[in-house]
Amino acid sequence: MYSELVDIQPRELKFIFEVKKQSSCSIRLVNNTYHHVAYKVKTTSPKKYCVRPNTGVLKPNSTCDFTVTMQAQRSAPPDMICKDKFLVQSTIVPAGTNDEDITPGMFSKDSGKYIEENKLRVILISPPNSPVLSPINGALNQVPVYEASMPKDEVLSRVEIVTPHHVVAKDEESEMVDEELKPAAELVDEELKPAAKLVDDKELKPVAQKVDTEELKPMAQKVDDEEFKTAAQVAQMVDDMESKQAKDVEELKLVKDIEEMKSKLNQLESKLSEAEVTISKLTEERRLTIQERENLQQELAVVRSKRSGRRAQAGFPLLFVCMVALVSIMLGYLCHS
Repeated sequence: MYSELVDIQPRELKFIFEVKKQSSCSIRLVNNTYHHVAYKVKTTSPKKYCVRPNTGVLKPNSTCDFTVTMQAQRSAPPDMICKDKFLVQSTIVPAGTNDEDITPGMFSKDSGKYIEENKLRVILISPPNSPVLSPINGALNQVPVYEASMPKDEVLSRVEIVTPHHVVAKDEESEMVDEELKPAAELVDEELKPAAKLVDDKELKPVAQKVDTEELKPMAQKVDDEEFKTAAQVAQMVDDMESKQAKDVEELKLVKDIEEMKSKLNQLESKLSEAEVTISKLTEERRLTIQERENLQQELAVVRSKRSGRRAQAGFPLLFVCMVALVSIMLGYLCHS
């Protein structure tokens, strides 16, 4: 459906291995398309390695680097062979997508999107000052001097004496080559060492190279495919767990938001009830005020009616005037008589 989205340089992670020391290597990603491409780096041993950055977005026809750091190890692995694997997933994203917008769901195959996967293996390299180099993931390095200096015929004869007589399968034989040569080399007498120096080490190298290329590669390819399948399953499980955790976090946030809304709603209801109580009090006070006002108006009307009655009765009554007039006449009469 799509051509290769990203080009990875190099395709192997090579670490210079030293006990109790960290080692780092850098990988470059090249975007070969005219789209924005998001990438994510996974590993089968997340506690052993640190990837920075492990996610990012590549703009069209751009490059970026990420660094893989191997934590300090207490001891070297057997035969310096490391079975750790890395998986680089990439997919096309909309333009304008930032590193913060990347989510685990972008790399889920269930969404139907095209997800490109590139597998990287880990190679351990002995430091340059090491006197003896060990096999590194199928590449044979320098062999100890006492083994390389033995005559070829005598080495083969010694191997035949020490090796069991039962037949060994091809995949087991490739792993047992070094173990068989070591006891054979220990059986060499001190008298054979001067003669062994005359043998050129170049005679054994093509044999070892042939064994590595013909027998170890199919077995390594098979092991790599099985391990990568397991790693892909583990990565898928990790993605599912991350998406599940993200959903749980979103649900928790939603629950918290709902609880906050409920608390705010309760507060508003309490304030509303207080406002209703206040309104009822104000209504009662207004009713009492109106009633008092009506009473005052009635009293004022009574007072006004009384004042108007008093005004109507102003002056002396007629009987009083008559009596005064009669008394005055009697007094005048008495005075004249």
